Amino acid sequence: MKSIVRPLQLLVVAALAWPLLLAAPSARAVDSAVVKSATQRFERDRAVCVRGRSSQDQATCMREAAAALAEVKRGRRTNANEDFTRNALRRCEALQDDDHADCQARMHGQGTTSGSVAGGGIYRELVTREVGAVPGPGASVPAAR
Repeated sequence: MKSIVRPLQLLVVAALAWPLLLAAPSARAVDSAVVKSATQRFERDRAVCVRGRSSQDQATCMREAAAALAEVKRGRRTNANEDFTRNALRRCEALQDDDHADCQARMHGQGTTSGSVAGGGIYRELVTREVGAVPGPGASVPAAR
């Protein structure tokens, strides 16, 4: 009896696992265009590191550039800009109503931006002018002080 149960168990496991085995290569496959783009980005990042134009020391800069490329090749990271945008918008979640909408507009590039990360921070400003109701004829307008 024991000799029959073991082969049946293996058969059941194999029958249940085959869809996962077929899906695994496609899940790991990374689009060649994505890898090509990431490789080009790596080359640009590497050039910045070599020239010393990074805010990091050269060894750290090179390690970070190589790690980013490796993540893309593993299929874990395909678009860093999506991550940056998602993180920027998450900062707006703590705000309410109009402030939340204004924050999202700033994160999407509206308004003016100044400063840098290396300089201590990025300042984003969006000026919204609100026009009050226009007084009708004969209405008194408060005097300016």
